[in-house]
Amino acid sequence: MTTTGTTTWPLHRILRDRNSALYLSAIVVSGFGTSALWLASGVWVKDLTGSDGLAALCMLAMWAPTLAGPLLGTLADRTRRKPLLIGANLLLAALLLTLFTVDSPARLWLLFAVLFVYGATGVVHDAAESALVAGAVPASLLGDFNGLRMTATEGMKLLAPLAGAGVYAAYGGATVALLDAVTFVVATGLYACLRVRESAPEPPAGSWRAQTAEGARHLWTHPRLRPLVLAGGTTMLFAGLNGAMTYAVIDGLGHDPAYAGVLYAVQGAGSVAIGLLSGPALRRLGERRFAAYGIALTAAATSLRAIPSDPVALGCSAAIGAGLPCVLIAALTAVQRETPDALLGRTAATANTLVFAPNVIGLAVGAALVELLDVRLLLAVLGLAWLVTAMPLLQSAASASRTATKSPSDANPA
Repeated sequence: MTTTGTTTWPLHRILRDRNSALYLSAIVVSGFGTSALWLASGVWVKDLTGSDGLAALCMLAMWAPTLAGPLLGTLADRTRRKPLLIGANLLLAALLLTLFTVDSPARLWLLFAVLFVYGATGVVHDAAESALVAGAVPASLLGDFNGLRMTATEGMKLLAPLAGAGVYAAYGGATVALLDAVTFVVATGLYACLRVRESAPEPPAGSWRAQTAEGARHLWTHPRLRPLVLAGGTTMLFAGLNGAMTYAVIDGLGHDPAYAGVLYAVQGAGSVAIGLLSGPALRRLGERRFAAYGIALTAAATSLRAIPSDPVALGCSAAIGAGLPCVLIAALTAVQRETPDALLGRTAATANTLVFAPNVIGLAVGAALVELLDVRLLLAVLGLAWLVTAMPLLQSAASASRTATKSPSDANPA
């Protein structure tokens, strides 16, 4: 087989595989609706109340359930995953229709309640989907699939908010909610067409609390997963810090705040590109080196943002967009490969919580620091600290390579 064949054939195989194509189509459809609602909900609250703080609470309502990921992910291990995905999509479609009654500030509680349930259901949905994908897609192609999933998700983030804003401006927030509900109904049909065989889950052993802790215990005791998940959490913490400095960087460039849209679009394009290349890169480098190189690229680009130059700023945004997802793709792929099926739902949800929750902390701390210190100093220090995060991954990868040359059983005693 030629070199070209080895890099393009797996991607072609993913797109030709029935289950993979259905999964990706469902992700694109439901991701479009979610991204549209994400933007429209904040604008909706702002128009009804005039409050920036209440508008910001929309994102908090959607993200807060992530903190309960280990608990919610247990549901994905206690029932068949395909029916769970179908039920979650239908539940959200029905709930979104209730937003037609939100026409005054007095009814905003309903919007926030729906967004909270939206976020909680999304945690369960992602856990079940990750577990189901791991059984339906060959292990050697999980990196390709997860990369394509990243490409689809980021692509929707580039297109859907604009579409959501247009629909909101023309027809109002309730129509955006209806659009999102329709996408969930379509995604339900796509999931229903999946051809998967699932055995009935084994009866739970122990208390719910003990079952929930099993996912965290698996991540912490697994020598391959622990460094990747820790690096992912640290990366998202620093990503929050970096994101909080965006408008200070724009001020240094002499642009209006709206220039952030340009930077985010370029960053999204970088994420789309790395999603297409991640499968071959993972096979060539392995999860830890792929993650480490992505972190190093992000760290260098973050430090260079201190230079007040438009070409440099755009190049750094593209580099951050390409580097940032590497550790996320690597960690998810490793979790899917290295976790038993009966434990995969809660382990994937726990990993998502450990990786993404620090982003909220980073945003809050960064918002405070940017008011107190010079942004150029902050970016330089942040880039250096970020680079240090990659070192343990490179050391672990080198250690694993040396161990693997001795004995596979020594590398993985279990």
